[in-house]
Amino acid sequence: MKSLPRHRRAGPTLALVVFLLTRFAPFARAAASRFDGDHYRGCGDTEYLQLLDTARRMFEPDARLQNLAMLYLPTWNGLVEGPTWDAWWIQNSYGTTYAILPFLREPFLTFLQNSQDLWFDQMGDGRRVGAPPPFDWVGPDGCLCDAARPGWIVYKQGDGRTRIHDWGMEFTAAGLVLQSELLLISRDAQAIARYLPKLERSAAFIETRRDATNNLFLVGPAGNLLAPSYAGWRRPDGTYDKAYLTGLSITYLAALDRLVELEKLAGRTQPAQRFAGLRTSAKQGLQQLTTDEGYFIRSLDPDGARHGVYGAAQHGYFEASPNHDAIAFRIADDNQAEKIFQKIASLPGLRPHDFILPNFPGYDDMYEKPEGLWAYGTWVNGGHWSTCEARMMLAYYRLGKFDEARRSMVRLLTFAEKFRMDNPLTKSGAAVYQPNQPVNLTYDAFGPPAKFMRGLFEYLYRADGLTLVPHIPPSVTELEQRDPVRFGKKRIFLSVLGSGEVTAVKVNGRKWKAFDGKSVFLAYEKTPATARVELFLGGAKPSSRQLPQAAPEHPSNRANPTSITSDGRFERRVERVREFHRQLLAAHLGETYEAAHARLIVDFAAVTASRRELLRVDRLPRLPEPSQTAADQSYEATLTKLCDGLDLVLNSYERSPDPHRMKLFQLWNSERTP
Repeated sequence: MKSLPRHRRAGPTLALVVFLLTRFAPFARAAASRFDGDHYRGCGDTEYLQLLDTARRMFEPDARLQNLAMLYLPTWNGLVEGPTWDAWWIQNSYGTTYAILPFLREPFLTFLQNSQDLWFDQMGDGRRVGAPPPFDWVGPDGCLCDAARPGWIVYKQGDGRTRIHDWGMEFTAAGLVLQSELLLISRDAQAIARYLPKLERSAAFIETRRDATNNLFLVGPAGNLLAPSYAGWRRPDGTYDKAYLTGLSITYLAALDRLVELEKLAGRTQPAQRFAGLRTSAKQGLQQLTTDEGYFIRSLDPDGARHGVYGAAQHGYFEASPNHDAIAFRIADDNQAEKIFQKIASLPGLRPHDFILPNFPGYDDMYEKPEGLWAYGTWVNGGHWSTCEARMMLAYYRLGKFDEARRSMVRLLTFAEKFRMDNPLTKSGAAVYQPNQPVNLTYDAFGPPAKFMRGLFEYLYRADGLTLVPHIPPSVTELEQRDPVRFGKKRIFLSVLGSGEVTAVKVNGRKWKAFDGKSVFLAYEKTPATARVELFLGGAKPSSRQLPQAAPEHPSNRANPTSITSDGRFERRVERVREFHRQLLAAHLGETYEAAHARLIVDFAAVTASRRELLRVDRLPRLPEPSQTAADQSYEATLTKLCDGLDLVLNSYERSPDPHRMKLFQLWNSERTP
């Protein structure tokens, strides 16, 4: 986990109460109330619908909220962890990336893949040396990392007593989940062919730690995902060795679920069967890490000592990550998932400020004393991480705990509206980690809003299709998701009417038979290229619809980029990009990544100008200085980086043998700005 350069549920504060009343009072209407937002619209619980719409706004240029474009970095034409964290971490990106993948579109898809390529292009091969000293380790073949940037990769957790640290074991499993999920959604045969051998190497690396006698996995210090909180097995002589880590079993099972489907999609029957067998045996082994109450412990020492049995005299804490991940990724069945949640709910100390903590109470088995950075509530021992909250959010949705999800999203907004989307959060989730920065921004913090959206339908991608599992709050009587989700090259627009079990489904106005009370299956070959999928719950009929039907592609209500432009410092650059975008449309190249990057620049210039106007007419609350100035500057800095990045990409095509890239280069340079 990144570090410096690297009782009872607390009631809401008066400030939070005031915030909720002022923000949501206009929407707290009767059940028949309607909400019509940019991204979501519906009837019923307008507060919930407003929260969904706000969540989606964070992933598009927005004049009021910190948004994903602000994490763009031209250096690798991708996303960065944050302004004060110039690399790409697996653990920190895990919750956000998994959550947003169904919704993500260009140019963010290219940005994200470029960031993940920092792991896969530099993955361990038994020869490659990682970062300069003191991180100059040679990673085993298939090993991924804690974090990477171009020409720099850290194969182990880089904080703490690195000399005793294990390789990035659970990091590797999580990276395997993310890349496999990305490929299952895109269904790009060429990309699958490129990455599948690398994914298989990562799985083989994890298999080197399987104990064939019990089908559990041996992991040493800091080989867990929220590293370096885990010390492994403290031997009688005081040295540290490997123990059976529950988190690796659960994360690896989630990876194997997806790897099996990728192999099927690639037509590789024998590898699919082999990985399915490994999955079955790993699942059997996991039973040994389960308590009588049904939740998972943190780890099991080779001498039989169990860590993470709540209330025990030794190691008597509750470990949250393997438990909420087991629910989120469906490693636990419905019965066990409910038992796990009930245990979490019985421990208010796990969520003192609505966000899940990694553990409660503090660890008694770290290799460092619980003081300073290691003190409870500060960092990896009881500090809050939004990447974990994202997975907890999906667990809430799966189990129908909508009020828990709502509280989490509302709490996040108390940070977001102050431009304080920091990670970790100290004081057990109550305060930012870098308070001396005028504003904060991290990729982790986008995880809860992303999962707040993904949780609605869960989206289980498989080789033969997509399963939708609706989790719609009963208080929302009608819902339309106005942005499409990706399904290969197809786009799915979703709407729901009613409450309860699924009783009817229509696709583009025609009855669809592949559903049961809890889910809908969309076979890839039978799904139209643009599919409007309507779910009717609890016997609801189309005639009951209160919202008028909308066209699949609704016009954006963002400011028209041709009428609102940036100031003089950016005008020439933005106008050149705007003209380039027009030429791409005329050349029928409007669906390319490059066109999307150009459109993002034009859109971001528009919201930057809109923000200035909102501030000028006092329609945007001001932050205290120096935060207000820093927030405003973040828009201009983002616009500069987006322009720099597009220029670097297109000029790199100058000597490309690819005719398509050469054409893009020529269009870009046809009217150079003096």
